[in-house]
Amino acid sequence: MRVHFIVHERFEAPGAYESWARSRGHEVTFSRVYAGQKLPENARDIDLLIIMGGPQDPSVTVEECAHFDAKAEQALIASEVCAGKAIIGVCLGAQLIGEALGAPFAHSPEKEIGKFPIFMTDKGARSEMFSHFGNTLDVGHWHNDMPGLTPEAEIIAWSEGCPRQIVAYSERVYGFQCHMELTPEVVELLIAHSETELQRAADFRFVQSPDELRANDYSEMNRMLFTFLDKLASRYCQTPLASTE
Repeated sequence: MRVHFIVHERFEAPGAYESWARSRGHEVTFSRVYAGQKLPENARDIDLLIIMGGPQDPSVTVEECAHFDAKAEQALIASEVCAGKAIIGVCLGAQLIGEALGAPFAHSPEKEIGKFPIFMTDKGARSEMFSHFGNTLDVGHWHNDMPGLTPEAEIIAWSEGCPRQIVAYSERVYGFQCHMELTPEVVELLIAHSETELQRAADFRFVQSPDELRANDYSEMNRMLFTFLDKLASRYCQTPLASTE
């Protein structure tokens, strides 16, 4: 597969998503927009588009953040959907998928930073794509917002702090508000960027301190993510484009 990442900030690294792609021998390319790299011109050379997170939200304009063009990213996502490509959005990326499909993002009821459980909905528990998750799974979080829902969207998982943790927009398009890609290395990047914010960890129900963040074991959720990605890749390769959602 040809896997392309849109990375908005250095500290919002692909982590386990990139590790999976390289371990499976997939071709990996990037649009590191924070470094001035351009978005792909079209969907032709991409099989799986992965849009990472960032401190922005979809309402941020290029006047406010010169390297983040939400409208251009949404146009690319819409093109990928029409072409029947596989798409995953993480945090901000998930919100951009919803926006591209006509579903505005929303603020999450709670700020979540750390490792906390998500719970599968009835539809999530019945989904073959997520059957290995069990009824609940401890995963990473680092967010304030959540993706919008289209009429066809299905909520796969929720948490105490956020009702939309994983959203299936179609059989090939998924939004992950949670951060299953976190590794110790990525967590260090995020801690360094969020030093001031984390000083107020005790003010929030679902925000861990830097010491707690460093003590978490992220390996199990990474393994669960790898299995999901293997299933998505298999589905993509086995299903003709003509029969996409």
